[in-house]
Amino acid sequence: MSRAVRVHVRGMVQGVGFRYNTLRQARSIGVSGWVRNEADGSVLVHIQGDPAQMESLIQWLRRGPAYARVDSVDENPAVFDPSLFDFQVTY
Repeated sequence: MSRAVRVHVRGMVQGVGFRYNTLRQARSIGVSGWVRNEADGSVLVHIQGDPAQMESLIQWLRRGPAYARVDSVDENPAVFDPSLFDFQVTY
C-alpha cells in the first residue's frame, strides 16, 4: 500500500546540500516525490511510496547531511500523485 506525506524541515537546511543529498537518499531508498527550498529558509519534501521506505527517508531527514542543522521536522498527510515515478529537486 502506497501513501504520501509532506515533510517540512526547518533549521540550517539551505546552502548545505540538503536538497541534493535528499535526492540521493530518496533514490537509494526507492521512494518517489520531490524536494524544494522554501522562501522562509526551510525545505519542503513530498514523499510517497511504501510506508517503511518512507519512514526510512523521514528518519534521515531528522538528521540531514553533514553540514545541516535540523531543528524541527513536521510531517503531514498528502495526496498521492500517481504521476510521480521518480524523486526530483523542484524549484
